[in-house]
Amino acid sequence: MPKSPDPSPQSRRNAVVLVSGGMDSAVVLAIARERGHAVHALSVSYGQRHTSELDAAARVANALGAVQHKTVVVDLRTIGGSALTDDIDVPLDTDQHPVGTAAARDDIPVTYVPARNTIMLSVALGWAEVLGASDIYCGVNAVDYSGYPDCRPEFVEAFERLANLATKAGVEGAGLRVQAPLQYMSKADIVREGLRLGVDFAQTVSCYQADAQGRACGHCDACRLRAEGFAAAGVADPTRYVG
Repeated sequence: MPKSPDPSPQSRRNAVVLVSGGMDSAVVLAIARERGHAVHALSVSYGQRHTSELDAAARVANALGAVQHKTVVVDLRTIGGSALTDDIDVPLDTDQHPVGTAAARDDIPVTYVPARNTIMLSVALGWAEVLGASDIYCGVNAVDYSGYPDCRPEFVEAFERLANLATKAGVEGAGLRVQAPLQYMSKADIVREGLRLGVDFAQTVSCYQADAQGRACGHCDACRLRAEGFAAAGVADPTRYVG
């Protein structure tokens, strides 16, 4: 039976989806579309050294049917404090602990960007109010991640409470939800879900220090998590690597 056409954007509920250009946010965008949302994709140029992910975000938003995609500039290089926004080396081939769950690591790595998810969600919240959107989607994950405090379920829950306290929409009872559909999924589960939804992972960029063409280093934590996810899912990894 032929697939029914998507409802028109006018008949779907607006949602703002944070799209970084990586594999997780691509899957989140596809999930939001499947749930019937008219997706407004939002990327943040925050001074990250791997700017090719922003090119990937535009490709992903277009390929997965976002109603619109915009990039907001918030230059976090002016405060630094991270290997992604400052003159600090990105750790490579780390083996002092397993890559993955926070339980496996007691430290917060230097690739953590101070307050990044709080800032990104705040920008998304502002746009959601303008659009009359009741849902904000983000790709944070508490299972296979690098130990960042702003990827925990407690953070997502706390930001949703803040959103409903700090906005006109919340005060007037409209209600705002922060959706993190990948929160408890492994990287392998995310790969499988993306394939089910038709995500082309070759268009995404995950590497912390990808080059201008989006080619990955293959040695940072982000690369290792990605590669392990495809391997665990039994799926060929479409990532392009340098060299």
